[in-house]
Amino acid sequence: MPKLSKRSGMAYESPIRKLAPSANLAEAQGKKVFYLNIGQPDILTPASAIQAVRDADIPILKYAPAKGITSFRKKLLKQYRDRGFQLDLEDIFITNGASEALQLLMMACLDSVDNILVPEPMYANYIGFSEMANATIKPLTCHIENGFDLPSIEAFDAAVDEHTKAILICNPNNPTGAVYTKEKLTELGHLCKKHDIFLFVDEVYSAFCYDDETFFSALQLEGLEDHVAVIDSVSKRFSACGARIGYILCQNPKVMEAINKYAQFRLSAPTMGQIFAEALIDVKDQYLVDVKDEYIKRRAVLYSRLSAMEDIVCYQPSGAFYVFAQLPIENADHFCQWLLEDFEYKGMTIMLAPGSGFYASSGVGQDQVRIAYVLNEQDLEQAMDCLEAALKVYPYRTKARTREIIEV
Repeated sequence: MPKLSKRSGMAYESPIRKLAPSANLAEAQGKKVFYLNIGQPDILTPASAIQAVRDADIPILKYAPAKGITSFRKKLLKQYRDRGFQLDLEDIFITNGASEALQLLMMACLDSVDNILVPEPMYANYIGFSEMANATIKPLTCHIENGFDLPSIEAFDAAVDEHTKAILICNPNNPTGAVYTKEKLTELGHLCKKHDIFLFVDEVYSAFCYDDETFFSALQLEGLEDHVAVIDSVSKRFSACGARIGYILCQNPKVMEAINKYAQFRLSAPTMGQIFAEALIDVKDQYLVDVKDEYIKRRAVLYSRLSAMEDIVCYQPSGAFYVFAQLPIENADHFCQWLLEDFEYKGMTIMLAPGSGFYASSGVGQDQVRIAYVLNEQDLEQAMDCLEAALKVYPYRTKARTREIIEV
């Protein structure tokens, strides 16, 4: 039998999807599985955008341009200009979701000797994308005690070396729900300019900032046009994960030219997906107002239930739709698999994402999990019933630890 590549043997395994076979088996056994492992909302996608796809009069479904359908890019441009962003059409590049956007950025900007600074826990796919680009993630560890706020600017500065090419953050953050302020973004921007490195910002969850938090885009940083690249997507904002449409916003023409070279090899983002995404721009603002209100309610349910469970350490997130909680267990990978294979409560169980997979540092996050509050309040309540019951009978539960619930 021919041998696989050494690269594939060392490939990073997603903590979000790696337990899918166990979940499938649980469902085959008749269990109801509450999927809190993945950011797939149960909120209805705007019907008008789906209708736009149905109404598309396309006798031949052709490739789209590598940069994206021009009418879609122009509507995005108007949307951003209406918000005060000084962008041009060539600053917008349509991609196969935010995932490909980051892959293209890494391919365009990073060499094999380069490293990229990323606060952890981080969106798990960043680790896989960096491996594919043959670059190295240099993590800066954040801590649950302060709601996973960013490390100090001094810590970032000290981590920069001669091989550092970029800083990557997700704001609001996946997996922690932390929101980073204008002041912190400004500090990072100054640091990137000081060291002449890139600032990549994943802004997929920009519509979901809660309480008194105000979203500040990296595109608003002055004098950093050559350094900043923003990644965005329609997936989370409009509950349209299957559309696979994202985009890069960058005012550095050399970066966009390099991205275009790589993007031409994959030909284009899906034409029907772009028709769908273009129609989303016309969705009334009330849709997002209602969606945000719904997530606030769901966040309240999850935080209230977790706070009431003995020996769990958690916090109330300020954005996105995730909580990264610390459980009274030693190995979340085992616990999450046990939930699916050996546990049920009234015919139900839950799927969570083990925390260690969101860290690039070895041995960190072993007792943590990411929980996505993407299900309705009733389902969340039942899922938390399952978690509470599971922790009471899990054979490897640890001793009680210091309880600390943090408001951030």
